[in-house]
Amino acid sequence: MEDRNKYNHTILLPNTKLSMRANLPTQELKTIEFWEKIQLWDKTQEIAKDRELFVLHDGPPYANGPIHMGTATNKVLKDIINRMMYGEGFNPLFVPGWDCHGLPIEWQIEKNYRKKGFKKEDISIKDFREECRNFAKIWVEEQRKSFLRLFVQADWKNPYLTMDFNAEAKILEEFSKFFFRWIPL
Repeated sequence: MEDRNKYNHTILLPNTKLSMRANLPTQELKTIEFWEKIQLWDKTQEIAKDRELFVLHDGPPYANGPIHMGTATNKVLKDIINRMMYGEGFNPLFVPGWDCHGLPIEWQIEKNYRKKGFKKEDISIKDFREECRNFAKIWVEEQRKSFLRLFVQADWKNPYLTMDFNAEAKILEEFSKFFFRWIPL
């Protein structure tokens, strides 16, 4: 054993308080908690409030399941661009969003019905829509957690959801403006 250690004193290694093991699963969650505790997004927005605004629109993913490589790549690339623009002196406003309507969500609910032996026609439209909303809410939260674990900086407290009643009303309002401006009556 002494032969193995006889050269230890001849090696100059840096001294550090950092662990030799990264322990990433624990560190990742601690970092996310720390960012939330210090309200990192709010602080960066406060620092950049007088800068020229840079808006990178977020084409929303469907809220119908876990994120996949395409959704992760999309968000990470947008995050890289926003961080670069912050470093260039802009105020990047990144409001994440989710598409909470449409066939992907309805298809999942119908699939669940089939597993239980129901048909879509057996359920009222009101109940079907409510189940779709609840399903979307679950996946919005799960995807949000996944994007946080990718360290994507965004306004996660105020996302836009296409199922938000105010958003739906605003979309209809804007559509009616377009309609009445361009369509002669």
